[in-house]
Amino acid sequence: MFGKSKKAKASYGIVGLGRFGMALAIELAEAGEDLVVLDQDEEKVRIMRDYTESAYVVKGLDKKTLEETGIQNCDVAVVCIGEKMDVSILTTLHLVSLGIPTVIAKAASEEQGQVLRKLGAQVVYPEHDMAIRLAHRLETTGMLDFVQLSERVSISKLAVPEKMIGRTVVDVNLRGRFGLNIIAIENGGKVNETVGPDTVFQEGDILFVSGGKNAANNLIEWLETH
Repeated sequence: MFGKSKKAKASYGIVGLGRFGMALAIELAEAGEDLVVLDQDEEKVRIMRDYTESAYVVKGLDKKTLEETGIQNCDVAVVCIGEKMDVSILTTLHLVSLGIPTVIAKAASEEQGQVLRKLGAQVVYPEHDMAIRLAHRLETTGMLDFVQLSERVSISKLAVPEKMIGRTVVDVNLRGRFGLNIIAIENGGKVNETVGPDTVFQEGDILFVSGGKNAANNLIEWLETH
């Protein structure tokens, strides 16, 4: 099926189009990378054919089937089937034996990860890593609560970041920078619902803000990088 020769630009093989595999494949494709993607679900493969010509429906993941797709020509192969431990291990073993320079495997547990490492794969724990990143972000920003009102609107409750203390609402400009509107500020049990542009953020302030789907994330990234 797929049999291109190696070249300077890296190529990637994605085995398994669950949430993690699909997101990874689309991200790589949109970055302009060469992809081979494999899954037994015809609908998922059909979606990926909008991103790469080398998207194949495979009913089995034995070594012969994998080799027929040409995935052995990739520089990196990622096994994204962590939930099915036996399939994950056998697929990883086959890909390593095909001589692919880098094989990365998703693991759902440390025990599974230990086996995959012994086979010669690099191991990732997407759910675990995502939880750690989220916890770090919440700790960094003092995010206290988050409510998704709809697909487009959410309300967040957060402790005022240190870098905002002593600055005015208009100076920080949460609306202009992040699309966030201040609903109220609470401090010492008292709630101020009439927040004006000259209001100065104080130590101990708790902010209630509303905004679009990515507004809170944009604020978090700003706090982490400035």
